[in-house]
Formats: sequence, C-alpha cells, structure tokens
Amino acid sequence: MRADWLWRRDEGPARAALRGALSPLGWLYGGGAGLHRGLYRSGLLRARKLGVGVVSVGNLVVGGTGKTPLAGWVASGLRDRGLRVALASRGYARRDRERVRVVSDGRRVRETLSVAGDEPLLLAAQLPGVPVLVGRDRGLLGLRAQAAFGIDVLVLDDGFQHHRLQRDVEVVSFDGGQGFGNGHCLPLGPLREFPAALCAAHAVTVVDGPLPEADETRLRACAPDALRIEARRRPASLRALAGGAGEAPENLRDRDVGLLAGIANPSAFRRTLEALGARVVAERRFPDHHRYRASDLRGIVREAPLWVTTEKDASKLLPRFVKGSDVRVLSITLEVEDASRVLDWLEARIAQRARR
Repeated sequence: MRADWLWRRDEGPARAALRGALSPLGWLYGGGAGLHRGLYRSGLLRARKLGVGVVSVGNLVVGGTGKTPLAGWVASGLRDRGLRVALASRGYARRDRERVRVVSDGRRVRETLSVAGDEPLLLAAQLPGVPVLVGRDRGLLGLRAQAAFGIDVLVLDDGFQHHRLQRDVEVVSFDGGQGFGNGHCLPLGPLREFPAALCAAHAVTVVDGPLPEADETRLRACAPDALRIEARRRPASLRALAGGAGEAPENLRDRDVGLLAGIANPSAFRRTLEALGARVVAERRFPDHHRYRASDLRGIVREAPLWVTTEKDASKLLPRFVKGSDVRVLSITLEVEDASRVLDWLEARIAQRARR
C-alpha cells in the first residue's frame, strides 16, 4: 500500500478505519519529534555551534516540497554575492551513511551515485564553485567544510529537524498543491512534526502556490512573523536520456506521454507536464530515491510513445533499461520571486550572526 493513499485529504470508509487504528502512532510520532526539538530548545541537549553562518532549508511535510532545489538556489545565490559557501546533505539511500564524504570540491564531482546519493550528486553537478558534502552529522560536515574550503556559510539541505547543529536561518518549504496534506503526523499523514514547530521558522517558502485557504490560515497562525517567499518550478529543457542537445519543453504540447518518476511528489511532476500541454496517458511511479532495475521499465514502449522523467531519476536509469523506447529528461529550475530581496535578507541575517 502506498502511504499517499492514506494521506489523501478526502475521507472514505477504508481510510477512516485505518486512520482510527493508527491514530495513537501519529500522536506518538509527533510528540516524540516535539520532545526532541524541545530538549535542544531548552538547552538540556547542546547543539554544536560553528564559526560560520548556517542556513537551513527544510520542510514540515515529507518530501516533494522543493527544499533541495531551494537549498541549491540559496547556495548559488550567496556564492554569486561573493560568499564562500558549502552545501551539506544527509545523502539518503547512499552507502556508508556515517562517514563524511566530499561529493564535490566546487571544481569537480569526486564521488559516485552509491557513495553520494542521488540528490547530492545532482546538486554537485549544478553548483560549480560550491563544495557539496554528505554525512549524517551536519555539524561534522560543517567542520570539514571550514577546514578544507574556508567557508563563510554552510547551507543545510533538509535541516529543519537536525537539531544537533545551531542554525542562524531556518527556511521551511511547502508545495502549494500538497500544503499540510491531511494535517496528520506520520504514519497517519505526511507531517514530520506538529505544525506548532513552524514557530522556529524565520522564512517560509511556498513553491507552486498558492496554498489551500485552510492551510494558509494555519501557516499564518503558526509562523506569523516569518518572511514569506514565493517560488515556482520552471521547465528549462528537454533532452534524450542518452544525452545530446536539448529542446524546448514546449515541444511536449499535444503529445501523449508517460510519466516515469521515483520522487517524493510525482503529482507535482505530473502538474508540470500537463501545464506544458502534454497528455499523460501512462505512469510508472516508484518510491523516492528508487534504484531502477531493467524489470521496472519492461513493456513501457507499449504504454506510451514517449516517456518523460526527472533529472534525479535520470542519474539511475541506464540506457539499456529503456532500449527501444523514447525516454527524455525534463530539467526544471526554481525561480524565486523578488530574488534580490530574499538574498538581501539572508545576507543581513548572516551578518547579524557575525556581529554577535
């Protein structure tokens, strides 16, 4: 059973019965997350403090909120303003998760997919001049980045629940179509913490908004003083899986396509394809960070004449898996509204930390 079947907002007898059975687990999960946050906030547990600015980009909702592209945008924007920036990620679904690994030194990618994980590898390719490191303890990553690269700022990808490291800026990202989901914590719903945790957010980004009205009301109540940032995913180019010159994404208009994705929020990817005018006639959805096998792609040529996948998935799809099929990769960029204002605010927050 896919978890998002249970997380849907609409109610039905089967979902209602299962939610009732799982309700205590949701409260336990949310209560445990709140206790963990509270122990650090009270000082009973001590967080590591780095001698550089730390910007965390995270989420309240499990996956698919645009936090990783947003972390990349923050890192590249601060780099372009002359700051020495490194990006730290946990690197999900990678081997040897305990060790600190330098995926990129800012000049070249130094690790493979199995060592780096799919998202850090993609970030490393997209962020020249920004070292990318992976490891479970983001504080250790920060120390390594300070020693090796003399950084001014460490950007955390998925750092909102990583309390072992003190942060100067907390940015929380939401997907406009997903919002708070059904409003329940795992496993009942997609929330990683109770919404009250948003009081710790300095900024809230809504990607592909607006949020549903009820979610917007909840967000204003939980984070009334947070800076609001609006962003949108924009298709940038379409290329063959095997490589070569790209073409305009608008060439998908009025074409029958299949959706191929192993990401946290494939519905957002479908919305992007449909906004381009494509007709999605088939889907093959897999769990986030899925490692593809040839059997996953068997028979796709009979379901749709053209298949479109994401850059994250493309790093794990071997051309021999799709032999005889037309599979293309849609690259998507994140556009932040009033970007200069947001970067000015980030620089001011970082400078404020330096004066303390």
